[in-house]
Amino acid sequence: MKKSIFAFLILLSTLGFSQEKTDLTSVDKKEIIINPILKGTLYSPLKENKKTNLIILIAGSGPTDRDGNQKGMTNNSLKYLSEDLSKNNQAVFSYDKRIIAQMAAGTVNEAALSFDDFINDAKEVIHFFKKQKKYSKIIVVGHSEGSLIGMIAANKNADAFISLAGAGRTIDAVIVEQIEKQAPSLKDEVQKDLEILKSGQTFELKNKMLASLFRESVQPYMISWIKYNPQNEIKKLGIPVLLINGTKDLQVSISDAELLKKAKPEAKLVIIEDMNHIFKNIKGDDTENMKSYSDPNLPITEKLVTAINLFIKSL
Repeated sequence: MKKSIFAFLILLSTLGFSQEKTDLTSVDKKEIIINPILKGTLYSPLKENKKTNLIILIAGSGPTDRDGNQKGMTNNSLKYLSEDLSKNNQAVFSYDKRIIAQMAAGTVNEAALSFDDFINDAKEVIHFFKKQKKYSKIIVVGHSEGSLIGMIAANKNADAFISLAGAGRTIDAVIVEQIEKQAPSLKDEVQKDLEILKSGQTFELKNKMLASLFRESVQPYMISWIKYNPQNEIKKLGIPVLLINGTKDLQVSISDAELLKKAKPEAKLVIIEDMNHIFKNIKGDDTENMKSYSDPNLPITEKLVTAINLFIKSL
């Protein structure tokens, strides 16, 4: 059950510009403040012009920052992706989830968190840059949970959408599958609990083994998340779509990407050999895979950057 617990902790852990140069000689790096709880980094190529596109990166679940990191789990996945894309003449904005600012201010109220807040945050970021009328196209890229957030926010607001390791099913289906594989004795109980949440009701948790999933403070967030079906949402997109998954992903399987492809047949699907959930190239076993989540020096696979760049060039 170790792999299951690891995945759940990542999936459901608590839910004016100043300018500086990066060490990349061809990239500018700016701190952008969208509002008091939405802040991020804008990576811009030095040769930026009217043909420059903007990529907006939306992080995955939990208290994930603009670099793709959480406390005690630094891997720099989004930081490296932002840098590599900007070196290829794309502007990239990667922002901290609202919970990062709330944690810093000591104002986190887990019970008040809503999936819709993250959708609205993504829309606000998109509109912030659209109002500037500076970029040729705006491409929304959502990672993991951010895939569903991104595809909803991108609808009628962006020029293209890219899903990175995005689930193709509602979150309850994903949880039941993982429980069935790793702790089958808990499957029936978990299914019953999820059915209650799907009805819009909370419940008293009696099995403390399931606290990471169903503690009372996280149940309202689960209710707000569980109502969205990625297959339904992706059908609404009238823009080009790219779906990317890796063969070494411990959290989101290739079959999820295939479900999204089935729902959106015109979308482009790219499966990257040996890429894990945080874009790292993994040749070994699950132990090596899990260690990569806390290895900030391990680069991301070049195949991911190539796939994204080729898609954007085709727009």
